[in-house]
Amino acid sequence: MRLKNKQVLTVVEHEFEDSELIYPHYRLKEEGAVVHIAGREADKEYKGKHGVPVTSDLSFEQVIIEEYDALLVPGGWAPDKLRRYPEVLKMVQHMDDHSKVIGQICHAGWVLISADILKGKKVTSTPGIKDDMVNAGAEWHNEEVVTDGHIVSSRRPPDLPAYGRALVEAVERG
Repeated sequence: MRLKNKQVLTVVEHEFEDSELIYPHYRLKEEGAVVHIAGREADKEYKGKHGVPVTSDLSFEQVIIEEYDALLVPGGWAPDKLRRYPEVLKMVQHMDDHSKVIGQICHAGWVLISADILKGKKVTSTPGIKDDMVNAGAEWHNEEVVTDGHIVSSRRPPDLPAYGRALVEAVERG
């Protein structure tokens, strides 16, 4: 169990990309991490774009971000909603300020853009938001996974195996 005693938080809102939340969630649990899901409300069911439900463990207000070793932001349409919550942006900024792992895939880059943490960072995302990433000061690469320090980014669902490996390695190093 490579990630025993590690805690990971995933932020969620409706219309997340199902596989981009579920795959990393269970991959990190397989390695022994405690993985929590936080949404606007605690104990609420959120549905993915394809109908997969997840239930939040915590509300954004209940999160004590200092307790976590990593923060994951799934893609889909949820990031466009998540980036509007000041609590989520503060979590991202805290993790960045403390060089703790931030995982983002697909459209999740929007949340990091709104948190203003991408200047000078090497990242990837779905090509559809490449211009947004570049305009936020990031150096965008069209690769299945890019790790720059504590930020692990990936493009889309077919890249999940590489993303999962990179997340486990980053959290283990963290």
